[in-house]
Amino acid sequence: MRIRSLPIQLVNQIAAGEVVERPSSVVKELVENCFDAGARQITIEIEQGGARLIKIRDDGCGIVKEDLLLALSRHATSKIATLQDLEQVASMGFRGEALPSISSVARLTLISRTADAQCAWCVSADGSERNFDPQPDPHPQGTTVDVRDLFYNTPARRKFLKTEKTEFAHIETLIKRMALSRFNIGFSLIHNQKEVLNLKPAVKDSAQEQRIASICGSAFIENSVKIDFAASGLQLKGWVGLPAFSRSQQDMQFFYVNDRLIRDKLVSHAVKQAYQDVLFHGRHPVFVLFLSLDPKLVDVNAHPAKLEVRFREGRLVHDFLFSALHRSLAGVRPERSVIQVDDSVTLQLEPELAPKQQTRTDFAPKPFYDQRPPQQTSLPLTVAETIKAYASLYPEDPPIQKQQQTVPPAQDTPPLGYAIAHLHNIYILAETPKGIILVDAHAAHERVTYERLKQQYQQGAVPSQPLLLPIKIKVSPAEADLAEQEHEFFSSLGFEINRSGPETIILRSTPALLGNIDKETLIRDVLADISEHGMSHRIQKQSNELLATIACHGSVRAHRRLSIDEMNALLRDMEQTERSGQCNHGRPTWIELSTNDLDKFFLRGQ
Repeated sequence: MRIRSLPIQLVNQIAAGEVVERPSSVVKELVENCFDAGARQITIEIEQGGARLIKIRDDGCGIVKEDLLLALSRHATSKIATLQDLEQVASMGFRGEALPSISSVARLTLISRTADAQCAWCVSADGSERNFDPQPDPHPQGTTVDVRDLFYNTPARRKFLKTEKTEFAHIETLIKRMALSRFNIGFSLIHNQKEVLNLKPAVKDSAQEQRIASICGSAFIENSVKIDFAASGLQLKGWVGLPAFSRSQQDMQFFYVNDRLIRDKLVSHAVKQAYQDVLFHGRHPVFVLFLSLDPKLVDVNAHPAKLEVRFREGRLVHDFLFSALHRSLAGVRPERSVIQVDDSVTLQLEPELAPKQQTRTDFAPKPFYDQRPPQQTSLPLTVAETIKAYASLYPEDPPIQKQQQTVPPAQDTPPLGYAIAHLHNIYILAETPKGIILVDAHAAHERVTYERLKQQYQQGAVPSQPLLLPIKIKVSPAEADLAEQEHEFFSSLGFEINRSGPETIILRSTPALLGNIDKETLIRDVLADISEHGMSHRIQKQSNELLATIACHGSVRAHRRLSIDEMNALLRDMEQTERSGQCNHGRPTWIELSTNDLDKFFLRGQ
């Protein structure tokens, strides 16, 4: 057959196959147009899950009469004009495909009015991009797009729609996610003449947290850390859930790049690495995060529905996200209500999770109100012995310096209170002004020991051990080039790797800490990671796993009876240790029961 041009309407229907997957896809495109129009209130009306009606109204800037015809034409947009504009897109929509694509598979009516127009103008479209006849309309300033009978002229695609309940659930989830990205906009969602969602504009922090609570649940806000982290021209804001508040699915993970909701493997990898040391196996973190960066550094034109992006400096973004989240989680300690990571970072905790009292370095064997606490001994339990034994194995590591301790006034009480009993020789019972604390002694001591070993291991040059017989590793030419380029990186980690041919590298020494692992497989995996993500944490992971094992064996065992002094010493160490809320396996190390909780158990005051 001869080559010929396709009819405009067929071209638009083909484009609709990329843009319009289901009713929620239509809603996404139209609501994003509302964002770009500067709307402050958006109303979404849905009937029969969107199959019958999708009607979206905003109070934005509107469209002038002369541009209405262009708005319904393919590749016509007000968002970009040159290639330079395309390289730094700051708007949500910019392709100029949504309206003509939607009108080719539905009955579309567009009504719009600008601030200086005497009336609004209304046009209807069928995807053919002709026979437009604008008519006056009393519509107020802003725009309404009325989409009816989706896929009425493509019955094969209509058959793929799910039930009304399922399709509306997709729309409701989408609106909630979009509402998280625009706190300054009000949203109203109506289904079959019944209001389902009504979110007022949220400018203040308290109002923003209320919106998040209404979407993600109040438990999310109560168990999250608010972060604001800036470096290298990047800024990360939002809320991250504490490790103990995790989920079995990845259904509460919202990540926005310049206010655009995206899914990205690099982002997922960075988040996973940040939570690796504190999250229980098989659980997934929760977060609402906003990454802001120069539009020139991110390509939003990588996906037809703009759900994926490409970062021009992927390694920089990955390291920034990992560092911000890792420090945020490390900074969560019982004694702090505001955590300063550095001069540009402030992490705020809920008062219930972080009492405002300052950390004590002394303790009391009796309740906090009875007497002045005696002085704390040196390192508690067997931590000192564990570190000493480890240091004897690797004398290159400098010893940990003991912190200078001061004794605050006696009326101050540390966040984890003072120990009063050792229950079943497993759990420490401590008393605070607000209630009681229960601590799993082994899990808590394991984390304290683990963090100290990591600190010691990272303080100096990594001890390296030459191999008796160097290992020849066959790799691809690209991997050999990569190993040669990253020679300094491997050296800093204790590896000596030399290239001996186009497809051969020789491993001559490895970090002493790694012991008898499959070194060849590790090197291959590290090279694969660097090739895929620009970096690798496998070596650190292997080292941390061994340190965790050392910490586990060096920690106090369950059923060992602890003295009051030992218990209080452990509580004080927990208050000064990063990530002390979880053990090395991600399980919680302590819980708090307030006096209100205790009163409820015994029906006091009722």
